[in-house]
Amino acid sequence: MHYHSPQRLQAVICDWAGTLVDFGSFAPTQIFVEAFAELGVAISLEEARGPMGMGKWDHIRTLCDQPAIAERFTQAVGHAPTNDDVTALYERFMPLQIAKITDHSAVIPGALHTFTWLRDQGLKVGSCSGYPVVVMERIAALAKDNGLRVDHIVATDEVPNGRPHPAQALANVIALGISDVAACIKVDDTAPGILEGCSAGMWTVALTCSGNALGLDYEQYQALSDTERHAAHERVAAQFAPSKPHYCIPTIAELPGVVEAIHTRLQQGEKP
Repeated sequence: MHYHSPQRLQAVICDWAGTLVDFGSFAPTQIFVEAFAELGVAISLEEARGPMGMGKWDHIRTLCDQPAIAERFTQAVGHAPTNDDVTALYERFMPLQIAKITDHSAVIPGALHTFTWLRDQGLKVGSCSGYPVVVMERIAALAKDNGLRVDHIVATDEVPNGRPHPAQALANVIALGISDVAACIKVDDTAPGILEGCSAGMWTVALTCSGNALGLDYEQYQALSDTERHAAHERVAAQFAPSKPHYCIPTIAELPGVVEAIHTRLQQGEKP
């Protein structure tokens, strides 16, 4: 038998917050701030956004490992943050997250049109998230009510290692019956999500303006001038550079053009 590289894509695997829903990725970040505040530890929204894309327990651990936050935690609680403290914060985070998720469930403009186009091209749509199953079930139900449906979901607590490890992306490949990882695109608004796709051997597309990195809601983004939007895109694309995405686009609305470009590259024998 001989290996033949794919000539066309078979699937797109998307992140959720900041990619498909919740323009600006506010649901998880605001809740991190509130969970820490319940312990008397102040963190900023900017600090909360730092490790975005990781599983939520790992996200909290990473925040607690930052010297400035660790110092504030020690002052408020009386000792440096331990793994037990991280677990306690995670347990505070989860009910807050579930209660607030409806407030940040709007489908990102362009996502429904892009999904229709992808399916017209015969592509499957998988997904994964830094959220655990209990949150993803709620998000998926709200998205379905708003007309957005994916073919598969892998939550962070369904695999041994979350992002930036490739497990969630590869679990989608298995569930969707994809024959070659080179026939997949991973779309994400965070560096860990892009690294996940790279590690899985996929094409990767970073979203610069709808997610965590820019941190604007849709109305704020729409209020920017064309010049300001372009500058924001270029600034965030530069931040993504170390994770080496194949493409950077503002939002998922621009994904069809990338799919067509990758089809051309595949037919020329290129791989991710």
